[in-house]
Amino acid sequence: MAKGPEKNTKNKALHTKLLNRKKTKLQEVKKEKALRLKALVAKMNQKMNTDELDPK
Repeated sequence: MAKGPEKNTKNKALHTKLLNRKKTKLQEVKKEKALRLKALVAKMNQKMNTDELDPK
C-alpha cells in the first residue's frame, strides 16, 4: 500500500524557519550585550589605572 504525502511539512518547515530566526536573533543580542559589557569593563579599568597614576 502506497503512503500519501507527509502531512504538515510546509507548516513544520515554516515553524523551524521561525525558530531558527528567533535563535539567531537571541544569539546576536547576547553577543552585542557581551561586547558592550566588555567595552564598559575596559573603560572602567582604564579609568582606575589613570586614577592610580595621578593622585590628587
